[in-house]
Amino acid sequence: MAKKKGTVHGWVVLDKPVGMTSTQAVGAMKRLFGTPKAGHAGTLDPLASGMLPIALGEATKTVPYVMDGVKVYRFTVRWGAETNTDDTEGEVTVTSAHRPTADDIDAVLDEFEGEIMQTPPVFSAIKIDGNRAYDLARAGEEVVLEARPVVIHRLDLIDCPDADTAVFEAECGKGTYVRSLARDIGRRLGSAGHVIALRRLCVSPFAEADLVPLADIEAARGSDEPQSVYGLLTPVEAALADLAQINITADQAVRIRNGNPVLLRGRDAPVEADAVAVFTGGELIAIGTVEHGELKPLRLILLN
Repeated sequence: MAKKKGTVHGWVVLDKPVGMTSTQAVGAMKRLFGTPKAGHAGTLDPLASGMLPIALGEATKTVPYVMDGVKVYRFTVRWGAETNTDDTEGEVTVTSAHRPTADDIDAVLDEFEGEIMQTPPVFSAIKIDGNRAYDLARAGEEVVLEARPVVIHRLDLIDCPDADTAVFEAECGKGTYVRSLARDIGRRLGSAGHVIALRRLCVSPFAEADLVPLADIEAARGSDEPQSVYGLLTPVEAALADLAQINITADQAVRIRNGNPVLLRGRDAPVEADAVAVFTGGELIAIGTVEHGELKPLRLILLN
């Protein structure tokens, strides 16, 4: 029996196709899974493909823990031109005849690892006085964004297919713009660059093996057993894999569900923790915090 509207809980680790916006992807998942409550964990540009984790139902309460996860991107940069969007959708603003070699590129990549200051693209979703930067830019207004710290854990040159292009892989933290990375690498090399292809390979704690193509979801929904689409969901608790897990008794669970704290006992019980996943009988029931050995609920997870 198919689930009733509004009772679907879990993550769709969507392999988003090129050309679809993140908002369109969320709308498609609402329709295909028959639920009104959904949200994504990190925008992926229409130009980009790859992992777009979409939370359904109670999984939306775990979105912040995925937003903070490490992300891995593979992207291709074309040398010789900068655009106002830092990708192929924009207008060329700067050109250069210089083409860096693989050795040139390798020599500067270390400068872009660790914590660096990065200025986001003018065409981005960052808000300025309540307005999205890309809306202001499209309206012809001057947009000035401040550089901000981001963390690049790893940046590798994967291939140089020809003199005009290079393929990179970056592992980075929250808030990093790959388009800015391409632009800044090009400038550092005395050339100019913009992204022509981008794929997000993973968003921690999800892995490439969790990816589900849109075509598979549509095929499952349109099959003789449309309820089989629910088998493509990843459990809500998968988003909390990086958190400590606390198992409590049924009596303690009653208190937590009523919004009350419980005292944790036992040698291995944490004394302090900003966020923990709380289980009872193998079921996720809350996200909590531990202060002085006392577990307090932050968000209740209502799966039933």
